Amino acid sequence: MSDPNSPNRFNEEKAAFAVRGEGNAPDLAAGVAAIRNVLKTLPIRPGVYRMQDARGDVLYVGKARALKNRVTNYTQVDRLPKRLQRMVAQTRSMTIVTTNNEAEALLLEAQLIKRFRPAYNVLLRDDKSFPFILLRADHDFPRVQKHRGARRAKGNYYGPFASAGSVNNTLNALQKLFLLRSCTDGFFKTRDRPCLLYQIKRCSAPCVDRISREDYAELVGDAKDFLGGKSTKVQTKLGAQMSAAADNMDFELAAVLRDRLKALTFIQGTQAINAEGVGDADVFALACKDGTMGIQAFFIRGGQNWGHRSFFPAHTTDVPEDEVLTQFLTQFYEEVPPARTILLDRELEEGALLSEALAERNGYKVALSVPQRGDRRRLMEQAKRNAVEALDRRLAESTTQAKLLREVADLFDLSEPPDRIEVYDNSHIQGTNALGAMVVAGPEGFRKGQYRKWNIKGNEAATDSDVGMMREVFRRRFARQLEEAPDRDAGTWPDLVLIDGGKPQLNAARTVLEELGVEDICLVGVAKGAFHGREGREVFHLLNGQERMLPQNSPVLFYLQRLRDEVHRFAIGAHRDKRAKAIGASPLDEVPGIGPARKKALLMHFGTARSVRGASLEDLQKAPGVSAAVAQQVYDFYHSR
Repeated sequence: MSDPNSPNRFNEEKAAFAVRGEGNAPDLAAGVAAIRNVLKTLPIRPGVYRMQDARGDVLYVGKARALKNRVTNYTQVDRLPKRLQRMVAQTRSMTIVTTNNEAEALLLEAQLIKRFRPAYNVLLRDDKSFPFILLRADHDFPRVQKHRGARRAKGNYYGPFASAGSVNNTLNALQKLFLLRSCTDGFFKTRDRPCLLYQIKRCSAPCVDRISREDYAELVGDAKDFLGGKSTKVQTKLGAQMSAAADNMDFELAAVLRDRLKALTFIQGTQAINAEGVGDADVFALACKDGTMGIQAFFIRGGQNWGHRSFFPAHTTDVPEDEVLTQFLTQFYEEVPPARTILLDRELEEGALLSEALAERNGYKVALSVPQRGDRRRLMEQAKRNAVEALDRRLAESTTQAKLLREVADLFDLSEPPDRIEVYDNSHIQGTNALGAMVVAGPEGFRKGQYRKWNIKGNEAATDSDVGMMREVFRRRFARQLEEAPDRDAGTWPDLVLIDGGKPQLNAARTVLEELGVEDICLVGVAKGAFHGREGREVFHLLNGQERMLPQNSPVLFYLQRLRDEVHRFAIGAHRDKRAKAIGASPLDEVPGIGPARKKALLMHFGTARSVRGASLEDLQKAPGVSAAVAQQVYDFYHSR
């Protein structure tokens, strides 16, 4: 934490209170004793507390207006729900951090939940960054582009969009409508003629002066008006310009303007949600059924629908709906900037506190409200209906998925349905740019945030050997897993491992695991059968030497094929990216102290990296942009070996 005298940061008063219980089994009395020991020195101040088990793993993160009063409640176990009683039974220590006020505690709580992902907190599963549209302001001819992550570049950000698909569709339409460039600055500098985007009327080609700086600035202004919600103004302006061009018999210009109007109409036509008059707002509605909760989110900016997404928070059993929605919003807005208006389908007990915390973090007022009438009420009804429908689909999919996993367990003689399935594959071209890939699946589907890839170093065998690659991947994966979770009680240990390959790959993986002392993981090799090309049948090789095949129309076969296809897709995509980077590599990259500019200068002067390597010191010094010291460095690198 920061300086305690700073008025704008948390006042750090950390104390780790460690009271360890005897034994490893959860013990309610030991948990209550640990909490009471902390209470002896706990202040009556706002702050955040962390419950930790005997290993120090975080069980729960909570915030309080008065820490002593809040933590005292955990010692009154008869009043706690079963979920919290289990948590108290596992608690052996606590960590306390005090803050200046409750709003700061709420923000810190969200940060710590995201960092530790405790087992007893409501968790936002899908918290990956949302895409934005960035209209840059650091160039005479600003570029429009998709953007994720930290907003460091100078310019105007518009979003969030619900998905990459929605932002891509909007970008494509924006290019047709405003003809703004999307190329990088490096590409822009090197052009001496228009690119294909100009030919298909999706760019005005400022790189080769097909448009003046003033006219391009006017297009940028129109784009800002449109993204700011003034689409009617832009439509009126384009209509007037088209009519004027037609009156002046300039039918070519009129046709261009007509196409731009069509692009504007397309964007307006894709607004499946009527949000006129709403302005900027984030809309959230919660649905609950059979103990599962789903939250539907609409993103409205300037009266335009920028997409919607369904969320299904984890660990919501026995948690009140009000608390689930509050926890969801604090975690959701950890990185996503909120709209100035947040519309909810219910009043929140801590709504005022959440509004204060969001305003403190973002520097502008954020209002939470429950719409009662008009356009906002109709929009909320649509969000509630979508939340219920999305939850129904989720429950139906979960039922089907649970049945599939039970059948997978029966197929491979597992004691219970697998919670974590890992699938492995390798990708290379005659041993070059080789890498191994792993995808992860579970009851909720693919866990893309846990996918992994490994650059093959060739330590186990020749890099063109699939068996050697698989051996190396398994050694690196499970040796590290043993270091990080030797007790094997972490959720990152697989219940089932599928290997794309036959008996050789399967035996290689088994040998590595046996050497590491891991002998109780179910390994299965997935190989093409004799009828693969004609019928799509796979053979599943088991460790006991048995081979199993499934009927051609088996749902379990289709499910396992989807897992195999997903690891193929991930491995091939990663390999393609690695190969693309290798194509742009140069032997000069190995020379220390040679950056892109000097590398380009040397290649422009000598033609090839081989010529640079064979050049004399005098010739190197003659290259433009290369100092005597750099020339000596390059010469020594190649001639002192």
